[in-house]
Amino acid sequence: MVVVWVVVALAAVAGAVVVAGLVRAGRREAAAERIRLAEQARLQGVQSLDAVWRMNDQEFEEYVAMLCRRDGCTNVRRVGGAGDLGADVIGYLPDGRKLVIQCKRYARHRSVGSRDIQTFNGTARAEHEADVPVFVASCKYTQPARRFAAKQQLTLVDVDLLGFWNSGTPLTSFLSLDINRSGTNRKLHPEL
Repeated sequence: MVVVWVVVALAAVAGAVVVAGLVRAGRREAAAERIRLAEQARLQGVQSLDAVWRMNDQEFEEYVAMLCRRDGCTNVRRVGGAGDLGADVIGYLPDGRKLVIQCKRYARHRSVGSRDIQTFNGTARAEHEADVPVFVASCKYTQPARRFAAKQQLTLVDVDLLGFWNSGTPLTSFLSLDINRSGTNRKLHPEL
């Protein structure tokens, strides 16, 4: 009888060891899958932004206008070009506020400085009567540009937010961000 109990106990221990091994293997596999999916998402984001960096200025403005339309903005039109006074896309948010967007499609290793933001600020509300002025760039903003935009209540969409916007996050999600505290002003490496 004791021998039977010993055999049963050993079988139970062996079974527990096998089950524990399978659980650990399953966790390792799940962790590896999470890492693989995160890397895949990162690469898809870079690939989609690669398409943005290959656009010319007019294509980039149309791309931004298309994102606005997707998010329910109305009367969206690309108006960029010579003499546009800092407005590349104009439209209305779903709540009726007038949206004026300046677009800068720069190389990934560049940054938008305070001068560009100041120029846009000088025309967005005064010339175009913007309720919501938005500056969209395919790169980063300098820290002085971020500080100025925060003081003037301008919305800045940098390359990171552009990636989120491209992936389905609505523009209205970015309008209340504290741009002075969000993101980074570090330039991206040219080969990324």
